[in-house]
Amino acid sequence: MREEARAFWVTAPGRGEIRSETLAAPRAGEVVVRALYSGISRGTEALVFAGRVPPGEWQRMRAPFQQGEFSFPVKYAYSMVGLVERGPDELAGRNVFVLHPHQSRFIVPAADAHVLAGGVPAARAVLAANLETALNGVWDARPHVGDRIAVVGAGTVGCLAAWLASRIPGCEVELLDINPRRASVAKALKVPFAEPAAATRDADVVIHASGAPEGLATALDLAGEEARIVELSWFGTQQVPLPLGGPFHARRLTIASSQVGHVAPSQRPRWDSRRRMALALNLLHAPELDALITGESEFEALPDVMATLAESPGDALCHRIRY
Repeated sequence: MREEARAFWVTAPGRGEIRSETLAAPRAGEVVVRALYSGISRGTEALVFAGRVPPGEWQRMRAPFQQGEFSFPVKYAYSMVGLVERGPDELAGRNVFVLHPHQSRFIVPAADAHVLAGGVPAARAVLAANLETALNGVWDARPHVGDRIAVVGAGTVGCLAAWLASRIPGCEVELLDINPRRASVAKALKVPFAEPAAATRDADVVIHASGAPEGLATALDLAGEEARIVELSWFGTQQVPLPLGGPFHARRLTIASSQVGHVAPSQRPRWDSRRRMALALNLLHAPELDALITGESEFEALPDVMATLAESPGDALCHRIRY
């Protein structure tokens, strides 16, 4: 029997709609998942929604279960939590996380359905993809016990990176943002907060996650002698000027990219993406992470919600979609 589903598609820059589609019958080794919640990964999804993915990155930027192309229409997202309605006995009836776009029901290979760690609420598990990105970024940053660590940008990924870094013994972590209202989120995460002008200088490690060129300039300013700056932001088609005429060379600073599509080199000989995802899901036991979910909407409202978040996000961090 063929079954119906509803899915969110971006149909043109700044415009989306919900479409009905028919699911094929599941094959051996596949599961049928009914959506419970999905999360909007606001930075990347906003760039996709606005049509700001460079053509040269169209293939590398494809999400695991994306349909369509970035030239539109495209079905793109990767933070889905659902209930397995049909599948192998070990998965049937279990809540799972899947890197899948916003859709009411869907079919995926059983290997791509990650069972939630016991005790992790389905509503919090929408943070798994962002937490996996932050985890990979902290691995790329290579902090040591006792380091001074600055995280520039208190968006969802920045907050998660600061929270992870703060759990390393002896580290002095400071989360920075130009929005003073982010201080309340930092407090919930038990991470010290500062606006850039008041930030501590001479950091051993700097993680940049603001998504703004000015934030990267701040990251360079905060870095101490021979420090490492890890870039977690993705700018799409935006050109980013860098102030490299100041102390950049004299301090022998390093700027390193971090991208979740590959496990950090330091871990790659022993870790794969599935083991990394299992760790991210286990870390979601922490109730303080609920502070990062700043709104919730019904699935049918997603076209208007996405347009609002892309145009004027305000204080939004992770916005949760309820099915």
